[in-house]
Amino acid sequence: MNPLLIGLFGLVLLLTLLLLRMPIGLSMALTGFLGFSMLSTFKAGFSLLGLVTYQTASNYTLTVIPLFILMGQFAGHSRMGADLYQGIYRWIGFLPGGLAMATVAACAGFAAVSGSSLATAATMGMVALPEMKRFGYDDRLATGSVAAGGTLGILIPPSTVMVIYGILTEQPIGTLFVAGILPGLLLSGLFLITIYILTMRNPELGPPGPRFSLRERIGALQSMGGLLGLFILVIGGLYAGWFTPTEAAGIGAFGALLVTLIKRRLNRENLLASLTETTLTTAMVFLILIGANIFGYFLAVSQIPEWVISRTTSLGMNRYLVLGVVCLVYMVLGCLMEGLAIMVITLPVIYPMMMNLGFDPIWFGVVITLFMEMSLITPPVGMNVFLISGVARDVPMAVIFRGILPFFLAMVVCLVLLILAPQIALFLPGTMSR
Repeated sequence: MNPLLIGLFGLVLLLTLLLLRMPIGLSMALTGFLGFSMLSTFKAGFSLLGLVTYQTASNYTLTVIPLFILMGQFAGHSRMGADLYQGIYRWIGFLPGGLAMATVAACAGFAAVSGSSLATAATMGMVALPEMKRFGYDDRLATGSVAAGGTLGILIPPSTVMVIYGILTEQPIGTLFVAGILPGLLLSGLFLITIYILTMRNPELGPPGPRFSLRERIGALQSMGGLLGLFILVIGGLYAGWFTPTEAAGIGAFGALLVTLIKRRLNRENLLASLTETTLTTAMVFLILIGANIFGYFLAVSQIPEWVISRTTSLGMNRYLVLGVVCLVYMVLGCLMEGLAIMVITLPVIYPMMMNLGFDPIWFGVVITLFMEMSLITPPVGMNVFLISGVARDVPMAVIFRGILPFFLAMVVCLVLLILAPQIALFLPGTMSR
């Protein structure tokens, strides 16, 4: 049978399994195994299962994943996010929309040690939503700012999504982390501008909070010192070339543990919860990587990536027109599937095509990550929206999605700026110590 036809059948099978709610890692592994076996032999397919599983599980580079996850767990249990929110709240909470702005800023700060959008949104949701409700904030602005701010967890380093992208595309993880810094700050700034515009047009959306004394503001900086110091140590060390990504992750996890001990917020229950959650999340990520690699082998022998590249080249389309089509595809898929699933399924086909068109792989990694952020807040499967709905049980889902819209438009603006000025993502990596 024609390899391309088998490849297309494989893609249909994969989408069917995902629609049936089979875990993405298992869906890709099963599809890849069956497809590879049909194009070779079942003996070769079983050999592939064992080989890929062993190579993935024994890959030293992948130890960065559990270490960064553990750092985020310790950061969450030490209540760094709450301290950060209270500190920023004391400085800008008195502005119109100031509590929402403080939420976004705190999300950006907590993202620098958590690496997870869901963890960032959950942490800030429990801290910020009651405060905004107390001051009469509109439900749309309150929930929208938390859900959108939470997405910063996968753009501002460290980022689990960037680690997976780096592994699948064989790009340096440390460089990807540094590339996400300026786009992360840009998107945070666009969110703040969005809140400012909304509250200037309608001050009732976000009434100002109390004004704190200078002494209280300065005192609040002390509570933020642990988190800021941890970020500077980990990301600064990567940028300066002092640490490899794995070493930076180990130092970050140990530093987060120290901060938790110093704040006297570590107990037996928190320690066991951190270790358990780290184990479960790591197992999920490794299963996805194993499945993605098996599926990648299948796509390679089916010759689908080569076919897509040849067809794209033969059409003679401008590369930015092709990029526009890819962006549209990712936006549509973001409404139908979870972001990580979109990335690991599409990368084996989309990545070679983008490289053939001359796009920078580090820049494309940042763009892909931004699309993953968008998928977290787009209906009907936006995970951050569902999470915030669980925290703010009295707010209808439709209200949260309406509150998300202005922030989604800010993401689109960020995407356009990244396309028009790739150096936003590439400037800092270009200055890194070698």
